[in-house]
Amino acid sequence: MANQPKTNVPTSVYTLDDLAKLTDYSLVDDLNCDPDATETGDDYNPRQVFSGHYVPVKPTPIAEPKYVAHSETFFAELGFDDSLVHSEGFIKLFSGDISDVPMPMRTVGWATGYALSIYGTEYIQQCPFQTGNGYGDGRAISVVEAVINGKRWEMQLKGAGPTPYCRGGDGRAVLRSSIREFLAQEHMQALGVPTSRSLCMFVSQSEQVKRPWYSEGSYATNPDLNVSNPVAISTRVAPSFLRVGQLELFARRARYKAHPGALKELELIVLHLIEREYAHDVDLELTFEEQIVQLARAFRERLTTLISHWMRVGYCQGNFNSDNCACGGYTLDYGPFGFMECFEPNFQPWTGGGQHFSFFNQAAAAQTNFNMFCRSLQPLLALAPAALEQLNQINLGFAGMMQDKLENMWAAKLGLATFNAELFSELIEMMEKSYVDYTIFFRELIKLPKDISGISKSFYGPETADLAEQWRLWLQKWQGLIVVDESGKQDLHKASQIMQQVNPKYTWREWLVVPAYQQAGAGDFALVRELQQVLTQPFNDQSSEVDSKYNRLKPQAFFAAGGVSHYSCSS
Repeated sequence: MANQPKTNVPTSVYTLDDLAKLTDYSLVDDLNCDPDATETGDDYNPRQVFSGHYVPVKPTPIAEPKYVAHSETFFAELGFDDSLVHSEGFIKLFSGDISDVPMPMRTVGWATGYALSIYGTEYIQQCPFQTGNGYGDGRAISVVEAVINGKRWEMQLKGAGPTPYCRGGDGRAVLRSSIREFLAQEHMQALGVPTSRSLCMFVSQSEQVKRPWYSEGSYATNPDLNVSNPVAISTRVAPSFLRVGQLELFARRARYKAHPGALKELELIVLHLIEREYAHDVDLELTFEEQIVQLARAFRERLTTLISHWMRVGYCQGNFNSDNCACGGYTLDYGPFGFMECFEPNFQPWTGGGQHFSFFNQAAAAQTNFNMFCRSLQPLLALAPAALEQLNQINLGFAGMMQDKLENMWAAKLGLATFNAELFSELIEMMEKSYVDYTIFFRELIKLPKDISGISKSFYGPETADLAEQWRLWLQKWQGLIVVDESGKQDLHKASQIMQQVNPKYTWREWLVVPAYQQAGAGDFALVRELQQVLTQPFNDQSSEVDSKYNRLKPQAFFAAGGVSHYSCSS
């Protein structure tokens, strides 16, 4: 089963043969295959998938793959030698050619289906068949599941060609979006935010596709031309890629009695989720109904923690639907995401996202996703009213737990032992008035400034005498409230140290990422690797050269610039 790791795990992986020995395909072994699928995995045309937990799909390799980057940090964590990324077998596998992998690796990957809901509303209209049976991994194909140093990891190729869920798309990812996802996962891991991980990335030296994008200097809301882009495959890794939307799919089928085995398939995927992601949180000796209750409680803890981390670092998911919400409680699917620079509670990088997915509304979006998660579990508790009531109470408790997590986070960012609502309300109002840079402002606070001169480096707006006085009074009030223990003892130095651990110095700035993928499109990956180095050390003081380049305000020219301040897609 998924929660039973192998014991004969080597400490180092130097070759693809070494990795092959660690494979353990729990999802395809334990769950149901789509009965209409092909054994060969040559299944590339959009079609309805009526049952089964996965569809076997063979990736479509990119032509003439060239190495772009890999995560040295994650390689070290996995016990992979860095030389592995340049070996012929590794390059072939992670650029989409799995036809000749060493045994017991499998020569066919898999894609999964899921449902779509937005704020509790179930959607089927975007499905080409108007049934909801066409949603799923349109260009993401998992190729490896392995237990490495006692941990289970699933390795998924993003941009590996079409699947039955592609809805007519080409299944490719362009270099631009691949670089963004690769670097964002590296950055989020370094920030201490639960996230899927980056393994490696390869680009085709000859294959290109066209995508809508913004012309140079465009301030349009939506892209105004089609641009040819090199195609790339990035490999993302996670304990699993199970989503709330997946549970929803099987719950809907169970509710509607879509086929005779629908309820059983829901039960199987929930058991698989528990074994895969929550074996240490759920007592497997309990009844299944009691396990479901513990699962919901554990996921609530993880999801509320995740959102508090997003808010801490200024991250906005942009499109936090249930199908973009990982059941394991980590960040997944870096599409129309962004990191806030100029503080704006309703910051939203995606032009199609609306305020309901904006920065300050992410907690509410998470609550609706959690509600759909609980709703998906309900059919399994139809004959267990006591467990069903416990599940409902856990669901009702989400908002309170979320509020507690956010208050603790804001207190930590300010070096306070407890949250002070009045102080925080005043702070938010003045941050908006001053148009502060979110990251620079909180980093400057760790120096415990006495007046506006100590924080004005973070201002996009003008300083005024009135504002200066308001800030002086607020800073005085804030520092008067700083205590570090229950005795009430004040230790400003210790508070500053605590703040330094939660407030990064370096953040994702889209206007600095754009040149990296533009240069990469011309074959120069130096800036990608430079960004990787900077973004994986976000809390550390770096060189003066790095500081002058990466620790500064966004130039005025990039405000409202298409593809920098906002984007309609990131494919």
